[in-house]
Amino acid sequence: MILQHKCPDCGADMQYDADSRLLKCPSCGKTQNIKDMEPDFDPNAKQSHDAEASADDVDEVYGDFEDFEEQSTYGTYEDNEAKHYICQNCGAELITDADTTATICSYCNSPMILGDRLSGKMAPSKVIPFTISKERAEETFKKWCKHGLITPKDFTKADRISSITGMYVPFWLYDVNGRGEAHAHATKVRHYTSGDYDVTETRHYQVYRKVSLNFNDIPADASEKMPDDMMDKLEPYTYQDLTDFNTPYLSGFIAEKYNYTDAELFPRIKQKTEHYMDQYISNTITGYSSVTFTDRSYDTRQKNAIYSLLPVWMLSYNFNGKNYLFAMNGQTGKVVGKPPVSKGKVALWWGSITLVTFLISFLITMAAGGAF
Repeated sequence: MILQHKCPDCGADMQYDADSRLLKCPSCGKTQNIKDMEPDFDPNAKQSHDAEASADDVDEVYGDFEDFEEQSTYGTYEDNEAKHYICQNCGAELITDADTTATICSYCNSPMILGDRLSGKMAPSKVIPFTISKERAEETFKKWCKHGLITPKDFTKADRISSITGMYVPFWLYDVNGRGEAHAHATKVRHYTSGDYDVTETRHYQVYRKVSLNFNDIPADASEKMPDDMMDKLEPYTYQDLTDFNTPYLSGFIAEKYNYTDAELFPRIKQKTEHYMDQYISNTITGYSSVTFTDRSYDTRQKNAIYSLLPVWMLSYNFNGKNYLFAMNGQTGKVVGKPPVSKGKVALWWGSITLVTFLISFLITMAAGGAF
């Protein structure tokens, strides 16, 4: 089943417009507010919590752990094979892989939403719509290329973009509770003069922390095609824009279903949560000359996980016969990826550092009255 949102005035296919955040007809300019439209499906999704974890989410608790009911909103996909679809506009036969949920007809450029892969529990619960259009994405990327300190001069021109594709990437957004205990040995060192003596006084302390931290909307991309490190670097997203899923948001973009369940990705969330707790506990131990942790233990419990789609622009750039892949946060414009490196600029950079270091050493030696 293919879903296409037709303009009520001229009958053309309407597409989601990132600038206005409305469904817009490219032919006559007719617009519709997606939030006023009835959803095509009822995903029976659980509402997400507030945005990212903050100091208000922290609560120190002493006592036993609470038991949380683990919840998740997702479905199963039984069809793992490629499937044929017929474009309702031009009649072309299109073949998609098992992961695709929205695409564009390669013959007539019409948006195609594959409704049979989005019905019932297969539908995402939430979506962050694109707020950066294709034109703005290209402009933002060109500005980003110009700031490379060690990239080749020709790369900074950003005139070899081979493709820009807007994709909704499947993510799980987790609400978790993390409990942690930490023991540390700390010192306070004081230096003073007493008579003819220089005295160093060192005091030793045993430090203990026990905390309970609640985190909301920790993301983990659920697509096997997208590099995890690249998707992690696209964070943070602003979750105030998280809205109930409706298929018109996909019109004109590519979208895919998840490949990993929330249970399969939870170990990644545990690692992230433990890192956050490490940072929090370390920030509470202040005023010491040194701090050495002797023991740390953590326990992370999943409270909820919501299947969501987050916007990403994928950019392919051809430079000296090699393709470079970059990703852009479709909400904030943040760009990640590894650009080409100019060996000449790297050599000049390190040469400059060496020269500056030499000059500083020379000046210090001369000021001290020594010979260089």
